[in-house]
Order: sequence, then structure tokens, then C-alpha cells
Amino acid sequence: MVDLHTQYLRIKPEIDAAMQKIFDTTSFIQGAEVKEFSQNLAKYLDCKYVIPCANGTDALQIALMALELKPGDEVITTPFTFVATVEVIALLGLKPVFVEVNPHTFTLDENELERAITPKTKAIIPVQLFGQAANMEAICEIAAKYDIPVIEDNAQAIGADFTFKNGKKQKVGTIGHIGCTSFFPSKNLGCYGDGGAITTNDAALAKKMQIICNHGSETRYYHESIGINSRLDSLQAAVLNVKLPLLDSYNRARQAAAEHYDNALKNNPFIALPARTDYSTHVFHQYTLLVSERRDELVKYLTEKQIPTGVYYPVPLHLQKAYSYYGFKAGDFPVSESLSQHCISLPIHTELTAEQQDYICQSILEFYS
Repeated sequence: MVDLHTQYLRIKPEIDAAMQKIFDTTSFIQGAEVKEFSQNLAKYLDCKYVIPCANGTDALQIALMALELKPGDEVITTPFTFVATVEVIALLGLKPVFVEVNPHTFTLDENELERAITPKTKAIIPVQLFGQAANMEAICEIAAKYDIPVIEDNAQAIGADFTFKNGKKQKVGTIGHIGCTSFFPSKNLGCYGDGGAITTNDAALAKKMQIICNHGSETRYYHESIGINSRLDSLQAAVLNVKLPLLDSYNRARQAAAEHYDNALKNNPFIALPARTDYSTHVFHQYTLLVSERRDELVKYLTEKQIPTGVYYPVPLHLQKAYSYYGFKAGDFPVSESLSQHCISLPIHTELTAEQQDYICQSILEFYS
């Protein structure tokens, strides 16, 4: 699904030099590279504050902790996402409240949002899924009406642009009160281990989240709040400093690959191509098709032809055993349940060749012929 080795070879001298510098200085934790990356990412996103952390899951947990929610408070998100989005809600003793997703974009359906809001709703987490944003303008307008903070789960859409109705553009992940992202190696901006970051334009929230990341401490051995140990290490920051200037070109390569897929598959009646919107660019962390029938057979067929695929996500979160405690049942979110049965993601990455894509597309069309 990704070719990290070939990508590394293209930037090997820069990566090796950056990592060797850390080996020479032995500043493995909180080295200068971490501060440099924080500043570089803030400049790229046009965001006031970036707090690096250990991974995207921690980013979400820290964001919720900074809001000082109480056990039983409700947090709205979607059932069609990676488990981390809901995992942190449950870990903090909060109650997940699901809102259905749009059947075309797979992101939180803003038309279903307001009816899920109650006096206990204390946060909304839209997920910027597969590389494009939910309708953040509409979501933030609804959230503002009820004075509810918005946390963007931006683990899959870094670099995407959101366009408001007035023509203003803003980087996805900087629109809500807090943005959370992941630098897992397969991400559009990936490091060579685990890594994450939290973004905000709110000075008070930024300070609070920085303290939470460091065991709840601003001054060593003096702890102002309950915190966790969540740091981006210097080696990962060094990798990200090399790769960040390449992010836009990486995203353009993914977009070109998506267009190649589109052109090859657009006329097949069994296939629905990834939807685009007027308000968000799509940076294609995943290229995800909807197939009307025989999805699992297609996966098996492609596997036999040595073509990797991904099924994101085979069981929506409201039907996962881990969250049965909340009393959800089959039929509660039919769009998400249908997507789980019909989605298939194809390889998409910066090193994908036209020949590889032609082979993949030809194989899919043969299957549905």
C-alpha cells in the first residue's frame, strides 16, 4: 500500500545527515530538532501553536484533557473512523455520541449534527477522513451556536486546504479549536516511528496542552495538573524536518495517482469513485472506492494477483465489541454499516508508477467484466 523504502532512497543523504547529527549530539529527547519542527509546521499551517507529541492517539487524548471534561460528558464523533478517535473518549470516562457520515465523502454529516447535541455535549470531533475535510464551516457554525469546542481529527488530511464560502482558504487541522494529527510512517507526512502533533491558535489551550504532555508540569518536579508523558523524539523530528518541505509535492503525486485511477475506472458501473467537494482539497491519504457488489471476492482476487488492498473499516465502531457497553446495535448507523461492506482502498503513495496503476486497474476491470 506504501513504498517507504523507495521514498527513503530519494532523500537518503538528507535523512542520514539529519539523524547522524543527533547521534553526534546525543540529544535524543527534546533536542533542537523538535523545537525547529514545531516552528516549521506552525509556519506551514499558518497556525500560532504546534505542540509535538508521541502519536496521533495521544494528541486526541491531550486535546480532550485540556478541555477539562468530566466523566459522563458527551463527545460527538462518527462511527466510521479508526478506533483511536473513540478510544480516547472512552479512556477518559466520557460518552461517545455518534453522528452518521455522508455516504459520498465518508465524513461527519453536518445535517445530522445538531439533532445529536444535548446539554451534556462538551466537544465535537469531526474526522478528516482519507484525505479531505468534513464541512468544517457548517460544523463550526453549529458548534458556536451551542458554545461547543471542536477538535479536528486530522490524522489523514495534513496539507489539505479548506475553502470557506467567502473564498478564504485555511489549512485543514487549524479550523477548529484544536487540531490533532499523526506522523505514522504511512501518513502523507510520516516519520520513521510514532509521532504526532496538536495545533491551536488559542494561547491558553496551547500552554495547557504543553503542560499535559510533560506529566502536567511546567517546572521540573512541580506538577500543576494530571498529565501524561508524550513527546516527539528528536530522531523523528529530524526526519519530519526533512520531509515537511516535500509535503506539497507528495500530496500532488497522490492527487496525480488518484486522477489516473479515476480515468481508468470511471466508466465501470460497479464502481463509485472517491467524491470531491467544493470546500476541501483531497490529499488522498487513501484512495477509497465503493464497489456495489462482491467486495470481499475482489479483495481475494487482487491478493492472488499480488495487489495489496485495504478495507477501512470492516466493522464500524458502534458495532465493535469494545464499545458494546454503550448499547449500540446493528441498524443504528446504516450508512456507516454499508460503507464497511462496500469500501476498498487501492495502493496510493508518492512512488506509485503509471505501470503499476495500469496493472491494478486492468485487474479490477477484469474482475467486473
